[in-house]
Amino acid sequence: MAVTIRNDAEVEKMKAAGHVVAVCHQRVSAAIAPGVTTGDLNTIVKDTLAEFGATSNFLGHQGFTGYICASVNDEIVHGIPGKRVLRDGDVIAVDIGAIVDGWHGDSAWTYGVGEISDEAKRLLKLTEEALYLGIDQARPGHRIGAIGYAVETFARANGLGNVQEYGGHGVGRQMWEEPHIANHGNPGRGMLLRKGMTLAIEPMFNLGGDAIRELEDGWTIVTVDGSISAHFEHTIAVTDGEPMILTARLPHVVD
Repeated sequence: MAVTIRNDAEVEKMKAAGHVVAVCHQRVSAAIAPGVTTGDLNTIVKDTLAEFGATSNFLGHQGFTGYICASVNDEIVHGIPGKRVLRDGDVIAVDIGAIVDGWHGDSAWTYGVGEISDEAKRLLKLTEEALYLGIDQARPGHRIGAIGYAVETFARANGLGNVQEYGGHGVGRQMWEEPHIANHGNPGRGMLLRKGMTLAIEPMFNLGGDAIRELEDGWTIVTVDGSISAHFEHTIAVTDGEPMILTARLPHVVD
């Protein structure tokens, strides 16, 4: 398995793509409300990418038609944006990617629409916590399995479904690079992490079970039991110390 190790200058270049992704998320977050369509959110990202001279790493990938993946309620990943109207109480996972000067950034976040249920709030909170638990394991000398182990043990301890078939990945000059980062694993197994690896870590938790299926559109992945799902993702770089988050959320909405 060939994995590219980035030097410090290349990691800095990836920050530019990560910044654009963060701006997109801030603008999407500010726009989410009952009555907004997933297509409206797609347009916000389309316009923001153009403003920064960036391109989408989703649009056209294997025929995908959106600038974002917009996955609502029981949709886990790869939802296609369009005419769907968001309603009070929905949750929506928005996955956004950007390419700047050939470098990729990738981050997903799950948002509540209007007033969501207490169990949905708990799901979002815990899935976000799992993201940072996984990121904390991305250190030199640890193995890839430590990331998935941290995610899965947290899901099980909190009685949540943990999506097995999808996970994180390497990212850099391509949106999807080696290695695959499963959301389950053994901390003593898998590739040894090294400084300069750039990874996307992305737990996906369900209020129900683990089982998933693909819809007839050939893209959208949903929970078999119809339970709602949450998806959180950051692009990070392995450093000599704390992992560096390249798609870090901005402290305020960017106008």
